[in-house]
Amino acid sequence: MPAKTIDRLRRRIDRIDDALLRLVSERAQAARAIGRAKAVDGRSVYVPAREKKILERLNRRRGDLPAPVVRAVFREVISACRSLERGIRVAYLGPEATYSHMAAREQFGAGAAFAPVDSIPQVFEEVERGAAEFGVVPIENSTDGVVTHTLDRFLESSLRIAAEICLDVNHCLLSRRGDPRRVRRIFSHPQGLAQCRRWIALHYPKASLHEAPSTASAAREAAKLDDGAAIASGLAAEVYGLHVLAENIQDLSFNATRFVVIGPEDSAEPSGDDKTSAVFSIRDEVGILHHMLEPFAENRINLTRIESRPLKGKPWEYVFFVDFLGHRREPRVGRALGKLGKLCQMLKVLGSYPVWR
Repeated sequence: MPAKTIDRLRRRIDRIDDALLRLVSERAQAARAIGRAKAVDGRSVYVPAREKKILERLNRRRGDLPAPVVRAVFREVISACRSLERGIRVAYLGPEATYSHMAAREQFGAGAAFAPVDSIPQVFEEVERGAAEFGVVPIENSTDGVVTHTLDRFLESSLRIAAEICLDVNHCLLSRRGDPRRVRRIFSHPQGLAQCRRWIALHYPKASLHEAPSTASAAREAAKLDDGAAIASGLAAEVYGLHVLAENIQDLSFNATRFVVIGPEDSAEPSGDDKTSAVFSIRDEVGILHHMLEPFAENRINLTRIESRPLKGKPWEYVFFVDFLGHRREPRVGRALGKLGKLCQMLKVLGSYPVWR
């Protein structure tokens, strides 16, 4: 292609970039005006149902752009405009570069302020005492099942689920020196070690395994050692200055973790594609669990998960966590919950929120 043609196309791109910047600035001004209006009656600047509708509409108009690219670009546009309405602070299980951090960034974009804490209960505490507007916590993994610390904390907390994030977990082996032959000790979160058990046994059968509070903590520890390695994310390699010795080392090719956004309120506005989470306890009677599930079947509601947990302080008594499709404001969901509540000793709706797509 002649140089003059390239120069002409570059000038065209410059004009397009200028137009894009002008339009983004106009969007930001409109967002700021919305923020002032919301401040009058104390409404939240974070509306997951609205954001989902925006992204779905744009995805239908994306042309040749891949859907993940459209989402990534407009996630940052939405995040930047949201920060002009009012800045928000998001707590997550740290330190920096954990999968929880990646999930928080995926949902809130770079415009949010992120606050790492040392444990899942501390994420709840930060939001409960108002030090953060929202928190991001893992709730289940496709390989290891539910995250019990999160479920147990929901029993005690008044916080609600406002959104969910599903993140592909691709584990890497990271080291300070970049020499696979030096590795004698491998650090990771217990779930990280469990998810890579066969790979470790095949490639490092003599290495000692060490549990860490998080995968990022493991990366930070490995960064201090010549013979240490960490199972963590590729982002952790960038943050802690480590070399990637191997990628995608999890034993199962599909390995995803579901995270939820917790806050004072759930997503009160239905998006048209929603999920509801609830927890209930039942009397110890023959066939009682069957009766508890009847309201969902009668109202043609699809249960996507049911999980039992021991009730603390009451041996051999259990609570049940359920996820099902639909929003609590839908009539059929209201009917099911109303009937379920009459059968339960305790029923608590944890929140309705848009389904992650």
